[in-house]
Amino acid sequence: MIRFDAIGKQHGKQILFLEASAVVNRGEKVGLVGPNGAGKSTLFRMILKEEAPDEGQVCVDRGVTIGYFSQDVGELSGQTVVQETMDGAGPVSKIARELTELEHALADPEQMDDLDRILERFGEAQARFAELGGYGLEASAREILAGLGFDQDVMDNDVGSLSGGWKMRVALARILLMRPDALLLDEPTNHLDIESIIWLESYLKGYPGAILMTSHDRAFMNRVVNKIIEIDSGELSSYSGNYDFYEKQSAEGDRQAEARFARQQAMLKKELKFIERFKARASHASQVQSRVKKVDKIEKVEPPKSREVVEFEFRTPPRSGDDVLSMKDVHKAYGNKTIYDGFDFLIRRRERWCVMGVNGAGKSTLLKLAAQAVQADRGVVTLGGSVKLGYFAQHAMELLQPELSVWETLQNAFALASVGSLRSLAGCFGFSGDDIDKKVRYLSGGEKARLVMAVMLFDPPNFLVLDEPTNHLDLLTKDMLVRALKKFEGTMLFVSHDRHFLAELSSRVIELTPEGVQVFGGGYTEYVQRTGHEAPGLRS
Repeated sequence: MIRFDAIGKQHGKQILFLEASAVVNRGEKVGLVGPNGAGKSTLFRMILKEEAPDEGQVCVDRGVTIGYFSQDVGELSGQTVVQETMDGAGPVSKIARELTELEHALADPEQMDDLDRILERFGEAQARFAELGGYGLEASAREILAGLGFDQDVMDNDVGSLSGGWKMRVALARILLMRPDALLLDEPTNHLDIESIIWLESYLKGYPGAILMTSHDRAFMNRVVNKIIEIDSGELSSYSGNYDFYEKQSAEGDRQAEARFARQQAMLKKELKFIERFKARASHASQVQSRVKKVDKIEKVEPPKSREVVEFEFRTPPRSGDDVLSMKDVHKAYGNKTIYDGFDFLIRRRERWCVMGVNGAGKSTLLKLAAQAVQADRGVVTLGGSVKLGYFAQHAMELLQPELSVWETLQNAFALASVGSLRSLAGCFGFSGDDIDKKVRYLSGGEKARLVMAVMLFDPPNFLVLDEPTNHLDLLTKDMLVRALKKFEGTMLFVSHDRHFLAELSSRVIELTPEGVQVFGGGYTEYVQRTGHEAPGLRS
């Protein structure tokens, strides 16, 4: 369906692809992986003919329709959420607009002389509309929007009143309603809550067309894709299976490549040692010549590709008291909406609490109360003795100084730290080479999140309060963060929609429901086993 035949592509001095080949077949669900800047977005643009390869060709079978979801949704306004979604449905949406125009023409007295032609065209358009499933279009649009978290009343509001994250969901709904032969999805789970992610996962698993997608959500990739295409050092390599299988196969391939290289190097060393030892002896001349020819004819094994993984090591945080956070008879409301009405909660040292609850249940409010970013209307919130708090919130990225570089931000935060330790810190969070000189104003959302995390964790608190800490982080940075936090010796309270993060790091679960608070003694994995669902909003 989509083929990359020996493509080459260069941006300035950077070589993205070099004689790279791969194929996406009909019905395949493919995850596209590779480090930031490897060329994933360029590959999408070449499929869409927005960019051409310097060499080779990108072929899309004749008649194949392609739907592309990207993070750049543009301006959406002037229509209801449902209308905006239906506008993305391809040919059927054009006919829907034509039918509306024809209905107005039929009611226009000034066009009565043209009535027969209008009626004839109206009949043709109606038939085509029905053939394309147009009369079920609105119901399908509402079903998809509901799956992505929209309430029915919001669907009939102006799309322009939505936040950027919710407009992303509308853009995704448009593409899904279009039902193209091939879906190109660039980070479709960004800005989705866990319930919407699980709904999308189910929808895509049953999707009849081909899918080529990038995602920073390991669990989502594992459950949706059945093939991985990796971009690495200008090459495209294909693996049958999900992301976990790819990781194992890739690691095994690296080990085998290292072993082949080591064996050949040992053999060459042995041959060259013989040549060097006996090259001056006439009695061994024929043997030396034979070995020289043998070495010359050997096809040299390339040294294995180095996959640099920089690990972040927490310093030991100061010890806190045994009671880290206490909330007693807490009341909190926003206007007429009551969030907490007599809420009690206690966190003990070294516990790792994840907070579950549907949108609006009060998850972020709980974290803000814990971090003392908001005050309770009534009741007592107390941090324990010797507690040093670290709070990661989405607005923290807005507090970065845009005119400073990454390096200046780190130096300002830790004036007494050594250059070496700060460079190591920057490298752990994905800032190496010229990246450390980038101004904050030019950083992406993911880069800003990494910088905030680096500043917060370098001089570690003993109580981490994290609100969606993995938003915008790529898979490698997420995995590094999970490995580091598993070794963290302090206490944690966090909200996340990343099921891998939840499963790896939680030891307690508090679920906020309209009926009250439920506490589970095990982590997220035990919560799923005991409740039978992965998120509160998925109850039957």
